Amino acid sequence: MIWNEAKECMSRDELEALQSARLVKQVNRVYHNVEYYRKKMQAAGLEPGDIKGIEDLDKLPFTTYADLRDTYPFGLAAAPRSELVRVHASSGTTGKPKIAVYTRRDIDIWAECVARCLSMAGITKDDIIQVGYGYGLFTGGLGAHYGAEYLGALVLPMSTGNTQKLIDMMIDCDVTSIACTPSYLLHVAEDLEKAGLVDKIKLKSAICGAEPWTDEMRDQMESRLHIKAYDIYGLTEMMGPGVACDCEYHKGLHIWEDHFLPEIIDPATQKQLPKGSDGELVITNLTKEGMPLIRYRTKDLTSIEYDKCECGRTMARIQRFRGRSDDMLIIRGVNVFPSQVEAALLTVEGTTPHYMLVVDRVDNTDTLEVQVEVAENVFTDEIKSLEKLSKAVHDKLKMAIGLNAKVKLVEPNGLEHFDGKSKHVTDKRKLYQ
Repeated sequence: MIWNEAKECMSRDELEALQSARLVKQVNRVYHNVEYYRKKMQAAGLEPGDIKGIEDLDKLPFTTYADLRDTYPFGLAAAPRSELVRVHASSGTTGKPKIAVYTRRDIDIWAECVARCLSMAGITKDDIIQVGYGYGLFTGGLGAHYGAEYLGALVLPMSTGNTQKLIDMMIDCDVTSIACTPSYLLHVAEDLEKAGLVDKIKLKSAICGAEPWTDEMRDQMESRLHIKAYDIYGLTEMMGPGVACDCEYHKGLHIWEDHFLPEIIDPATQKQLPKGSDGELVITNLTKEGMPLIRYRTKDLTSIEYDKCECGRTMARIQRFRGRSDDMLIIRGVNVFPSQVEAALLTVEGTTPHYMLVVDRVDNTDTLEVQVEVAENVFTDEIKSLEKLSKAVHDKLKMAIGLNAKVKLVEPNGLEHFDGKSKHVTDKRKLYQ
């Protein structure tokens, strides 16, 4: 189902004309309303009149997390306080949180974008959807909630923290869709399987986001719960969930280009790359009023496809993220992404999706230990069986990342299972830097 066919299926010429008009308007907005942007543009020798359309995008300066930190909390607001109706923020686990503020129109556009995503997952006003993202400052809960209500679906605002209650409500209320992190959904699947309740649920689809995940995780979700799983992408700085989502063909995430102008840059040179190139995703808000960001560096590494999708939508498709330019691990000169490790582990029978990478530096040499949970149905005290499983994991990892990693098998539930965004890396090398 296509929620807004006039926008989602417009021709590339129409779309680029709309993007150009909105970019010009947005540049004028931030130049005149945000002192920080005005100074950045002046330092680059730019005035609003220098930006005629999207062909001039690369003239504009980037916005980074450092800019958000330096202007915390409301230094990048482009609307007067009387027009702001909502504040959201990132978790702030590495310092001050990244703040986002919204006008009433911003909230309405956000709901529309999420409704488009939910429609791609086949959700209609006849569905009952559980929102298993956290509510509060985190954008996930309220973002999915407002989008589902905008669509007309019946919403159960479950949040996280009580999996048993979520399962009870899922069964009692005949829930047909769930929005949550992929790692949490696999945790729910485990509990359903243990209780023998998988055949009691009416679930048809899941909209998973807030953390990177792989096609192997999708396969597990779909086969274990007998559902269709969809990937939704967003970030607090732009809006929240609903910036992009994949359709039934799973050939990339359709980004709503009428609201978010994407480009790919080389993270090293910061130069714009030709269409189809791999690099860092940069996004410009085209319609946000509260706190529009110009050329925001997401740090997400990907490429973008612009051809028309089989689903009929013409909006560009962000390809599966292969990591982030700021959390990529470099171990003994080799680039390693947690997603590579995850994909490898999910091909080894007898392991679970719960793992931890522990990176350290011993005698000036980087070390990598991969801790992975053993599935309950194969866990045994027999040393020979565990050694065989450990070797299988080691060999798969060596093939995937090109490194010899120490493998540590952990008993079922021996690693922390996260209700929200999961953590997969402990880098002890930072202690020595």
